[in-house]
Amino acid sequence: MKQNLIIAIVALFALAGGVAVQNITAVSAGPSTQTENGLDFSLPDISGTVRNIEEWRGKILIVNFWATWCPPCLKEIPEFIKLQEQLGVRDVQFIGVAIEEKEPVAEFLNSHTINYPILIGGDAGISLSQQLGNIIGAVPYTVIVNQQGQIIHRHPGELDRTKLLQILKPLL
Repeated sequence: MKQNLIIAIVALFALAGGVAVQNITAVSAGPSTQTENGLDFSLPDISGTVRNIEEWRGKILIVNFWATWCPPCLKEIPEFIKLQEQLGVRDVQFIGVAIEEKEPVAEFLNSHTINYPILIGGDAGISLSQQLGNIIGAVPYTVIVNQQGQIIHRHPGELDRTKLLQILKPLL
């Protein structure tokens, strides 16, 4: 009985510590990526041109962190292409952030046509996804941003069409 109580107390402290670390991480990550005016970051595209998220200000953004070696990431891309085609006229903008270096992404894009911007994040992309709430390092990881630049949804793992449309519906 006494041993079970000790285990329960230790588990409670571990849980409280985990919650505290998550809150501290979320607070400290905020200023570098989320400003008063909304999300703020810049990364190069496949041609090396630095693109700033401000370029798509006023649109609903689906920022998807992915990698060429990630099967669930590759499974999402065809659906994202279709949705970009269908919802782009309604100011929905998909943005892919590859969390690897340029070479494998360029090779992938040579054989796959994607109708939305692909940014090369590398280690900076991994760090950015963590700053945006990806504390477990999931890939894929998707952040949905409203027209005012506020993050309204974070999704670790594969995001299917039904779930994504459910999230977007109130914004459209």
